[in-house]
Amino acid sequence: MEQRSAARLGRSVGVVGLGCWQLGADWGTVDEADALAVLHAAVDSGVTFLDTADVYGDGRSERLIGRFLRDRGSAGLTVATKMGRRVDQVPENYTRENFLAWTDRSRSNLGVDTLDLVQLHCPPTPVYSTDAVFDALDELVDAKRIAAYGVSVETVDEALTAIARPGVASVQIIVNAFRQKPLERVLPAAADAGVAVIARVPLASGLLSGRYTAATTFAPDDHRSYNRHGEAFDVGETFAGVPFEVGLAAVERLRPLVPEGVPMARFAVRWVLDQPVTVVIPGARDAEQARGNAAAAAVDALPADVHDAVRAVYAELIAPHVHDRW
Repeated sequence: MEQRSAARLGRSVGVVGLGCWQLGADWGTVDEADALAVLHAAVDSGVTFLDTADVYGDGRSERLIGRFLRDRGSAGLTVATKMGRRVDQVPENYTRENFLAWTDRSRSNLGVDTLDLVQLHCPPTPVYSTDAVFDALDELVDAKRIAAYGVSVETVDEALTAIARPGVASVQIIVNAFRQKPLERVLPAAADAGVAVIARVPLASGLLSGRYTAATTFAPDDHRSYNRHGEAFDVGETFAGVPFEVGLAAVERLRPLVPEGVPMARFAVRWVLDQPVTVVIPGARDAEQARGNAAAAAVDALPADVHDAVRAVYAELIAPHVHDRW
């Protein structure tokens, strides 16, 4: 698999990683055996970057990855976790003392002494401008509790504020054919600063897989049922903030652009890989999905006219719903 790097991250990673939210919670039930099979299938397919968070299943995702690392070893792998969403989302909770406690818990869950990459997990906007927050993160690096730190953001402005911080190694942001705003300023700024870009939600919560119809339903414990209007967390995390019926219509416009023999989900991930991102992190509920996502790295880059057509669909159908919100 193609490897990409960023100066501040200080390591190379396979361009297709694995998002491990599904292994914890909020996507319907994924049993332990299936979760471990996903991890093995992804790494067998060339994935070297695993992205998780302490809040996914209240640590379940981290613990499953920890078990996987014990069974298989961590050589060549980068495990990125996130912290901060297990408490009330007020800036006052982003303190040195909490960072110490949160990283200790993640180190225990993952079974490691030093966390490869810790990201603030979409914190309140003022946190990105608080010097004490980044001083504390620098201290964690100095103490070798963490090797590097980054941020996961909701908005372009949050990303740009974070990139300006000299210690920030990575920015995780939603980038997909339905969320193109980061291409304008965030990706160029990150490239100039040597900051890694971790592209999340590349399939718009599955919309861009092309498998859903107006009749599709989701389990009650799946965020695609209970967060369609932002009832539990930022609505942009569910279908990339695109109304479901609008997304379905856009998918039908995109379908003729997909190369023959290439599944639509693989096309959608390839579209992200054609942008200047470091790694894209699609999730998977089973081993077959994990292998399919990784295979996107082997798809040829999409031609310019296809990219033009995707931009046109975005401008006409999607941008009115999302472009000015994030």
